Amino acid sequence: MIPEFKYDEKGLIPAIIQDIQNGDVLMLAYMNRKSLEMTLETGYTHFWSRSRQKYWKKGETSGHVQEVKEILYDCDEDTLLIKVIQHGSGACHTGHRTCFYRSIALK
Repeated sequence: MIPEFKYDEKGLIPAIIQDIQNGDVLMLAYMNRKSLEMTLETGYTHFWSRSRQKYWKKGETSGHVQEVKEILYDCDEDTLLIKVIQHGSGACHTGHRTCFYRSIALK
């Protein structure tokens, strides 16, 4: 049973995707109730694309799917943390393992 999460005004909740094996944060995407249900039913991450306005399975074209191992949610019930096994070379569409591959220099 899915808890009653606090979705935003568009019915979305942020989902942080983390590698269960080494703790790397791979990406952030958005889910709605339906994409969360799809994720639970299949065992692989599904999201709502805000730009394309459609559902997508991560890795459906690249083969770099994310096998879900654990889904946690925060104390405010407005953010998901999804721990996965990342199959393939990585999560980022740029070819990097993680979407968080750039940094801002600190003074």
